[in-house]
Amino acid sequence: MSSPAILPAPSIPAGYAREVVELAADLGVDRAQLVAEVGLTLDALSDPLARLSIPVCEALVVAARRRTGQPALALMMGMRMRVSQHGFLGFAAMTAGTVREALLLAERYCVTRTTALSLALYEEGDAASLVIEERAPLGELREFAVLSLVSGLQTIGQALTGRALTGRAECGFAEPDYVTALVGEQQAMLRFGCSSHRLVFARDVLTLPLLTADPVAMELARTQCERELTAIAATGSLLARVRAALEAPRSGFATLDEVAAALHASPRTLERHLAAHGTTFSSVVDASRRERALLLADDRSLSVAEIAWMVGYSDVANFTRAFRRWTGASPGAYRRA
Repeated sequence: MSSPAILPAPSIPAGYAREVVELAADLGVDRAQLVAEVGLTLDALSDPLARLSIPVCEALVVAARRRTGQPALALMMGMRMRVSQHGFLGFAAMTAGTVREALLLAERYCVTRTTALSLALYEEGDAASLVIEERAPLGELREFAVLSLVSGLQTIGQALTGRALTGRAECGFAEPDYVTALVGEQQAMLRFGCSSHRLVFARDVLTLPLLTADPVAMELARTQCERELTAIAATGSLLARVRAALEAPRSGFATLDEVAAALHASPRTLERHLAAHGTTFSSVVDASRRERALLLADDRSLSVAEIAWMVGYSDVANFTRAFRRWTGASPGAYRRA
C-alpha cells in the first residue's frame, strides 16, 4: 500500500446545492435572493466542477427551509432525486446489472462525491442493509443529508428496477416534529433514535435487474470513477476493502494480521492508513459486528446465544453489553421494539 494521503476538507458538489435552490424556486422562493443570502451566485452553482464547503451547504439548507416554510424539505428533495444528479457514479450505478452491483459501486465510489459521508453494504441471512456513515461533522446539514439520501435512494431504486421497493429507513437522530404529519408509505418506512443511519431490506432485492443495465457503458463510467478515486484520498475504497476482508468467516471476523495479509500490507501499515483516514481497525470491526448483529436480530429463528457466536462472542453476557452500547437496549428489548 502507498503512503496514506491527507484527506481533503469535506465538500459537496455544487450541483446538489443547485437542486436545493431549484426545489425552493418551485415553492415560490426567488433563486437569486436565496443564493445571495449565503454568499453564492447562480453562475457559481452552474459550474459542473464547483464544490462547496459543508458550512456553506448548511447555511443554504437553513435558508431554504426558512424561506419555503417547509421543514420537510429533505424528504421532498429525496422524492425528486434522480440518479443523473450523482455524476459518473450515478451513471455507473444506473448501467449496472443488478441492485447489488449498483450498491457496491456506490460503496466504492461514494468518496468521489463527498468525503463527509460513506456507504457500506452488509448482507446477512435473508436481510441486507446499506449503512450511511458520517465522516465529518455536518451540523444542521446532518438531518437534511440523511433524510434526503434515504428517501432519494428509495426513489432511485424504484425508478431503476420498475418495482415498488419495501423496507425501512433507520436514522440515528431524534424524530423531527414534521414527521408526524406524513402519511402512508413514507411515514411507515422511517424509524428514529436508532444506532446508525441505514436502509434495511430483503436480501432478494439485491438480485433485481436494473432496467437501464448496459455493461459497456458501466465499464466506461467505472473507469472514470477510478480516475476520480485516484485523485483524492480514497477513504471509502480502503474501508470497503477492509470490510470485505473482514467478512470471510461465518463466525466472528478476520484478525488484523489476516486482513493486512489479504490487502498485501503489514498490520502496522494498515493501521497507519486507517489512522490517516480518521479511524482504527477495531472501530471498523466494531461497526461491522454491530451491523451483522442488527441484521441477525431481525431473524427470530436465531437465539441470542447463536447471534452472539455468529458475531464473534463466546460469552452471551459480553455480547449483551456490546449490544446495549450499540443500541441502548438489550437484544431481547430490541427485538420486542
